[in-house]
Parts: sequence; structure tokens; C-alpha cells
Amino acid sequence: MLEEVERWLARRSWSVADRPLERILAAKRGTRVSVVLPALNEEATVGAIVSVIRRELMTEAVPLVDELVVIDSGSTDRTAEVAAAAGARVVARDEILPRIPAVPGKGEVLWRSLMVTTGDVICFVDADLRDFSADFVSGIVGPLLTEPEVDFVKAMYDRPLGDTPGQGGRVTELVARPLLNLHWPQLAGFVQPLGGEYAARRSLLERLPFPVGYGVELGLLVDALHTVGLDALAQVDVGVRKHRHQDGRALGRMAAAIYRTAQLRLSRGHLVRPRLTQFERGAEGFEPRTYDVDTEERPPMAEIAEYAHRRVA
Repeated sequence: MLEEVERWLARRSWSVADRPLERILAAKRGTRVSVVLPALNEEATVGAIVSVIRRELMTEAVPLVDELVVIDSGSTDRTAEVAAAAGARVVARDEILPRIPAVPGKGEVLWRSLMVTTGDVICFVDADLRDFSADFVSGIVGPLLTEPEVDFVKAMYDRPLGDTPGQGGRVTELVARPLLNLHWPQLAGFVQPLGGEYAARRSLLERLPFPVGYGVELGLLVDALHTVGLDALAQVDVGVRKHRHQDGRALGRMAAAIYRTAQLRLSRGHLVRPRLTQFERGAEGFEPRTYDVDTEERPPMAEIAEYAHRRVA
């Protein structure tokens, strides 16, 4: 590991216990905090997450979060209804920036969320978490309120796979971590580089391009490094993350998108064939299934006319 990274780990890696809520609230002053949950068919978990945030971080006694928004990207279940009933503001993805047709993907939702939130600090939380703790929000928002030099904070945590501790994050270990260590060794200290829980200053996020799909976490992390430098990045241990795990084929598609995101940043070139073929056993044996790999990226939000007009207004 680079000496620079060892120093960074000592200086910019914390535990949620390092910042009691009282200290975070005292440092908040006039800073506005928005929490965004990107959601697609998450009726089983989104309501509980919203309820915890409202009950523990949006009260008169603990006014840490000013705005809680669920961006629904076309759910066919009761995600929107459950989130609204729990107290979130629910916005449909396709209603945001209608001039630009939406494409599927988590990164697309996160990018559009900048248009419908007002926070100086924006905290992203996946909507499929189980046994959710408010530490996931306060832990990663805290450094942005108490450390003026920090612009981007990732959560780190244990990721059990079923009942097996420490075996989650398969794409991280097989794809993202090798890519980062080989090509961006300054980022080798991040425990969960692909984790969906992170917070950043709007002033940074609006300057970054957003890969529309699975590559968004790696893309934002790499681009944040190049934009503000390693010392402006940090991570906080928030405990254990439990969520719905995807099957092997879905992980393969995720891995391909992440590789594409890395490849684009390495060369700004183009894949010869941005598609991935996988195999499923059918009645006649193994049958090929070919999927497009996410290749589109949204430009920095600061370049979007509607966003610039909103800021002026």
C-alpha cells in the first residue's frame, strides 16, 4: 500500500462512534442535508428505512436531515405508496428533467436527484437495506459537517452473505478492488468502494459525470479523486449492512458495467463490443443471453440548463 494511503487511512477513516450526534448537530449550523433513496420495487424495505430516518434524524430534538426523497424509477409494486405513507417525498424518475428521456439504471436516478433536492449535502442510501440503522446516515454526513476539507464520504461495513459473515461484496473483491489497486492505487484504502451509502457536497456532485448504471459508484469515486484529491475523501465504519443479494448472472452484468466505467476513465476510448453474453440452462441445454453493457454517462449537472436556471431562480 502506498505510504500516502496509509496516512490517509489514519487521517480519513473513522467510526460512527467518533462523532456523537450532539457534535454533528452543533456543527450543522445552516447546512441543509438531503437524503435520497433510489428505489425500484422495494416495497418490502423502503418504508422501514424512511421511518427510521424520520423518527431518529428528523425531529425537533434531532434535526439533522432536512429533506428525505425517494426517487421511484418505475416500480410495479407499492414502493411509492409505502414510501409516501412512511413520510418520504416521492418523486417519479420520469418526471424529472422530462426534456431528457430517462434510461434504466441507478446512476440515472442519482443524477436526476440533484435536480429535485435542495441540500448542500446529499446522502445516498440504497432502498433494499434490512435492519436499517440511522448510523448509516449520521455516520457519513457527520464528517461533511465537522471537517470543512472533506467533500465525499463513503460508508464502510461488514457485508454478510446470508448467514456467512464477510462474504458479501463479490463484485467488489473480484472486479472493483483489483481495478482500483492496479489503476488508482490512491483509492486502495476504501473498504467498500461500490457501497451504495455515501454522502457528498452538492458543490462536488454537480461537477461530476454520472454513469447511468451499475458503474456509478466507481465512477464517482474515481472522478472525485481527480477533482478534489484524496484528502477530501473519507470513509466511516457504520457496522453491518444487510440487503438483498443478486444472483450470479446479475453480478456478471454489474461487473461488466463497472469494467466499462473503469475502461472509459483509463482511456476515454470505446469498447469494441459493449455487450455481455451469459448462459442459462434451458430445455435444449445452455442457451446464450446477451445484454447491453451500460455505456452512457450523464454530464455534470452543472452543465444542464434547467439546473442552472433553478439555481439562479
